[in-house]
Amino acid sequence: MTAVRNARTRILNTTFGLRTAAIAGGLGLLAVILGGCVSQQSWEATRLLRDIDAGSRQSALKEQTPRPSRTTLRYPVGDSETRADLYEPHQPIGGALVLVPGFTREGKDDPRVVNLATSLARARFLVLVPDVPGSRQLRVRLEDTQDIGAAMVQLAALRPEAAEQGVAVVAISYAVGLAAIASRDVRAEAPLHFLVGVGGYYDTAAVVTYATTGRYRLRGSGPWRAGDPLEEAKWVFLASNAVVLDNPGDRAILERISERCFQGCQEGTEVLLRRAGEDGLGPEGLALLRLITNRDPDRVPELLAALPASVTAQLEGLSLRGDDLDVLAGRLVLVHGRLDPMIPYSESLALADAVPDSEVFVIDGFSHITPRDVGWSGKLQLIDAIQAVLSRRATPSETADLGRDSLADR
Repeated sequence: MTAVRNARTRILNTTFGLRTAAIAGGLGLLAVILGGCVSQQSWEATRLLRDIDAGSRQSALKEQTPRPSRTTLRYPVGDSETRADLYEPHQPIGGALVLVPGFTREGKDDPRVVNLATSLARARFLVLVPDVPGSRQLRVRLEDTQDIGAAMVQLAALRPEAAEQGVAVVAISYAVGLAAIASRDVRAEAPLHFLVGVGGYYDTAAVVTYATTGRYRLRGSGPWRAGDPLEEAKWVFLASNAVVLDNPGDRAILERISERCFQGCQEGTEVLLRRAGEDGLGPEGLALLRLITNRDPDRVPELLAALPASVTAQLEGLSLRGDDLDVLAGRLVLVHGRLDPMIPYSESLALADAVPDSEVFVIDGFSHITPRDVGWSGKLQLIDAIQAVLSRRATPSETADLGRDSLADR
């Protein structure tokens, strides 16, 4: 594959997986084989990968670093109050980081999210994990950008010495686009240090096409390619957009369909549309349901054009295509699986095309949904990817006093 324009692209030809928000490891033998052949930074990346994979189990990184503390904070977002968990590394701090999980009913309290945040704290990041409503509701919500932006501002204000280089963000799946929008919105109050996107997107129209038809294109205008999308993804999309419809009856009907089909929809397209009409679904709701049940990628533009204005506005608001993405230039690290069943890897390539000096890692067999085993070459490349993140931290000598500063001391 040719290098991404204006981006430093690495294509990783191996198979591996991700446990929702955790990267598969198992690098013990690899470390023995490569002893003396890797740098200190590679060893650190290896230990971090193994710790992420270990979760709450013992690891070398746990033995070599203090146990991070976890404290729940409350702060305002608009007219309401929200909660977030702060993970203090109790080491010289290398940067301030906001972790935004993907879809999980437990949100910031999901054990996998807790373990990932703890691992990042062991790698000398001061980590804040906000409670994002859409994550818990399994919905893509444009208003969640306010929660992500508020978390960035809160972290920068709470610990300005740790956020001296800016606030970093690690975002999973649909949260990548939300984090990019939030970073632009709060750039004056909390400048972005860097953004790591795992399985993210660029163009909502392309994401809808993949979720509903299983087809995607490379570089936007090539031939259609077939993928294997997660069936549940289109019902998440339906529920996420039904809530903005003006007709409350349409909203209720489509939310019921979404909930039922998310668990496994047995009806065919014609039956589903007919029953929805019999239940009283109006023209706006039918337009959205026709898009969701469509299987022809060439029909997507006309079906998108037929959507009600409220849904169109939300899709355009969520899309990064055509947006001002200057805030991400030189600050974007993307990781995407070639077999991702939620969002096609072409979306990370397109985003890297649009953002100068990005780093993008596209990996055969990778999925942030379905775990898979990792080959030896993949583990080597994973070390390289993690190094791309760790290299952006401040060095311990630059932040020697920060490690002695904890929330409990304040």
